[in-house]
Amino acid sequence: MCGIVGYTGHENAKDIVIDGLKKLEYRGYDSAGIALLGDGTLTVRKKAGRIANLEKAISGEKLFGTTGIGHTRWATHGSPTDTNAHPHMSGDGEIAIVHNGIIENYQEIKEELIREHGITFQSETDSEVIAQLLGVLYDGDLEKAVAEAVKRFEGAYTFVAVAKKQPDLMVAYRKDTPLVAGLGKDCNFLASDVTPLLRYLDEVYLINNGEMVVCTPDRIRIYDENRRLVSRDPLKITWSVEDAEKGGYQHFMLKEIHEQPKAVQETLSRRIDSKTGDIRLDGISLTMEDLQKLTKIVIVACGTAYHAGLVGKYLIEKFARIPVEVDIASEFRYRDPFVDEHTLFIAVSQSGETLDTLMSLREAKSKGARILSIVNVVGSSVARESDDVFYTWAGPEIAVASTKAYTTQLICFYLLALYMGRLKGTVSDDSYRMMMRELNALPEKIQRILDRSKDIEKLAELLYNRTQVFYIGRGLDSAVAYEGSLKLKEISYINSFAIAAGELKHGTIALMEPETTVIALATQDRLFDKMYSNIEEVKARHAHIVTLVKEGHDVKDISTEVITIPNCTDEVAPVLSVVPLQLFAYYVARAKGENIDKPRNLAKSVTVE
Repeated sequence: MCGIVGYTGHENAKDIVIDGLKKLEYRGYDSAGIALLGDGTLTVRKKAGRIANLEKAISGEKLFGTTGIGHTRWATHGSPTDTNAHPHMSGDGEIAIVHNGIIENYQEIKEELIREHGITFQSETDSEVIAQLLGVLYDGDLEKAVAEAVKRFEGAYTFVAVAKKQPDLMVAYRKDTPLVAGLGKDCNFLASDVTPLLRYLDEVYLINNGEMVVCTPDRIRIYDENRRLVSRDPLKITWSVEDAEKGGYQHFMLKEIHEQPKAVQETLSRRIDSKTGDIRLDGISLTMEDLQKLTKIVIVACGTAYHAGLVGKYLIEKFARIPVEVDIASEFRYRDPFVDEHTLFIAVSQSGETLDTLMSLREAKSKGARILSIVNVVGSSVARESDDVFYTWAGPEIAVASTKAYTTQLICFYLLALYMGRLKGTVSDDSYRMMMRELNALPEKIQRILDRSKDIEKLAELLYNRTQVFYIGRGLDSAVAYEGSLKLKEISYINSFAIAAGELKHGTIALMEPETTVIALATQDRLFDKMYSNIEEVKARHAHIVTLVKEGHDVKDISTEVITIPNCTDEVAPVLSVVPLQLFAYYVARAKGENIDKPRNLAKSVTVE
């Protein structure tokens, strides 16, 4: 969740670090700070709130340092205050650190430092124990102090430390939360991800669990958990600075919604042979023999990725005829799940760093399951710990509310399900060709929906002041209803609720009353009549009904407003039907004046429990 940026070189680090922190704002945060090392001084400045607060606070100061570390914090231990913000310093002012993650045994270490060394703690955070313990261990060798300190820590954490007596040095350690190191020209960088580094370099080193990184302006050294020097080739960054900029759109979320035709096309084209039409799963080595050994598939994810998994379950069971379970990662990892060597475990994560998903992956792997991941970030932790990786090729997604990552995750599930089905012989040639036509037509159909976005904008302006919205659907529509509801609540803060339409009579219909807003998804032809009856039920309670249907279906008599999507088969409808729901959420939040790209209390990459 938290964002880390570090720089050491020959320029003033202040502006470089603050610029990097701005590139990490999408991760979500509630305070920001920097530490600068130069001219024999170690200076720390930090403020609660946005980075703009920090910039305003230091605008009159001539701060200088050729080494600097910066941080955006999302509060876990202690409220978002100036004091609790990072960086944190040791009591003697010699050490400063920034930290992402949680030190689970911090209270034990804190009590020991108070009891045995008389340390006075300034903050309520777990992070301060890192700085204070390093201060006790430091004897002029920061590498040594870090190596000793990490033996004491439990939890998932990454931190970067600097020391006043070693002004051209940054030392970092990674355990379970992300870290990259970048080699620039006469300078080096550390960061939580590549986004803040794009304008300075195009290659990074991916840091693995248990590794320590030592950076000086002219060198990066990586050590494994046994303090042995690691030799590693850097990873080429394929994203450009322009990819991570707004490109004229008011918000990143709107830009990313409009990038979906391109993202879907990219994910398809990288996996489909243009000459034969066959699916190529490079990096995935599933064979017919592998599939025959499987007794089930388990899909595990969080949030939006979980909703993609619900669609994935339907597709795999339909086309590959293999039983599928879908589980929320934070539940899966604590329930002693029944998986074994006959299980294919599919982890879905945009960032590839979602802690609950990563820990669930490790749990399944320890039980012998084969691991396949669907991720967007090349070289992420989930990708590196998987047996097979299916990259979505959505490009950088900056807005906290996921859009194009979701649609490309769906495309991965279509291709995976059809690939398995062809291997097993459960998908006929005619069905395969039909599905390929449908998939290849999706980018143009998504664009047609986007071209009519003004209609969604007008609807949002009509309904933005509602306090409660229900989403209902059947079959695949129910999975999309969950995602549409999540989009609305996370950026507009409207209390939205999704339910399978057939469940209305079992309690939820009691909440229907005049002016209740119901968004009814009715894109599944084989379930249309059933869904029509459910809409009539809420209409009888005088609800305000917005019905989403394929072109050609007449539902005006039971609807207050109607949204249409281009005609398609039932199976691919989720890729299209989610787009107007994304637009609706965006325009409602905009009408309410909310901070769309950085909604309150939320983070893009959830790297803590």
